[in-house]
Amino acid sequence: MSVGGNFPLTLRVAGRKVVVVGGGHVATRRALSLVEAGALVTVVSSIISDSLSSAVSRGDINWLQRTYERGDLDGAWLVQTATASPDIDEQVAVDAEASQIWCLKGGDPEKATAWSPAVARIDDVMVAVSGGGDAGRASALRDGVAAALQAGDLPMRHKTHHPEGFVALVGGGPGDPGLLTTRGRRLLAEADVVIIDRLAPHGVLQELAEDVEVIDVGKMPDNHPIPQHEINELLIDRARQGKVVVRLKGGDPYVFGRGGEELIACREAGVHVEVVPGVTSAIAVAAAAGIPVTHRGISRGFTVLTAHDDIVNAPQSAAHTIVLLMGVGRLRTTCIALMAAGNDPETPVAIVESGCTPDQRVTVGTLTTIAGRADAIGARPPAVTIIGGVVTLSPAWQATR
Repeated sequence: MSVGGNFPLTLRVAGRKVVVVGGGHVATRRALSLVEAGALVTVVSSIISDSLSSAVSRGDINWLQRTYERGDLDGAWLVQTATASPDIDEQVAVDAEASQIWCLKGGDPEKATAWSPAVARIDDVMVAVSGGGDAGRASALRDGVAAALQAGDLPMRHKTHHPEGFVALVGGGPGDPGLLTTRGRRLLAEADVVIIDRLAPHGVLQELAEDVEVIDVGKMPDNHPIPQHEINELLIDRARQGKVVVRLKGGDPYVFGRGGEELIACREAGVHVEVVPGVTSAIAVAAAAGIPVTHRGISRGFTVLTAHDDIVNAPQSAAHTIVLLMGVGRLRTTCIALMAAGNDPETPVAIVESGCTPDQRVTVGTLTTIAGRADAIGARPPAVTIIGGVVTLSPAWQATR
């Protein structure tokens, strides 16, 4: 169908009479959508679907239980006709034309005076696509645009600031930008400010508009140039300026990421905050090295710690996996403590540096040997250490046998 003579509009139907002629699938879908939009819906049909019957019983829809009659469109702003009778649909269209009422004519777009697009709603954005009278084509295009918006592939930023602003604590995953969630990407597409950690996926910054403020608050081991209370103040200050603030963190915000502290600070300041979970490196980096943290017959549980924690309080068995974050610098001390606590010196250990990135490197050994091997290759952060029998499942371990 040619687009000539067509003019796209969004109609405010709330509080206005809309008539739906018919009680089948198309009429049901249209009537319920109109009810959701606040229209005063009258359905004209001898028989209606169960869904429409429920809406009638709730008082959401006025039902005229009969066939269409002239005069049913009196006072209407819009009519949808979708009956099984071409003659009735044609009569409705003729009456609507005479009364200057826009008519959606099911199955006959050529003779309709209005067309309903395929619609998707993403947050406060509404996407409406017309397929030139082809409903399937419109739906396919709508789904494609909606998927791009959901994934953050299209810009979602407001041109004006939010009245109150808000903060999103977004888990960036273990390193590969492809492991960032679609919700996280969508919020980045909306962001006015991005406050990023050292271990967050910095590659996504290239996708931001040039006027997005980026603040790097990355910490190195034992070196925190921007203390946590100042990071909290940055989040609150920018949000109070009416900006969308994304706090982009490595892994998951709640796994040794101090996300809980930032959440509390924002809430106490009266700033709206959302938490977007991320793929935690505690599990993902091990998986990237071919190591499942649990495996039937080998390990039934796992413990995630930092090297700052008292590791000897973890279950002392090769059948229980220990995952150490931020511990490569204290690896020798950790191994000595574990052996002193009764762990078998031959317990397998793996160090995975720069996991889930092109620079990933896996080094394996035992509690006795791993510290020396780490020193020999100059192992350095970011690195995850996995201790337990599951390490024997990794290709790196098997290559040494």
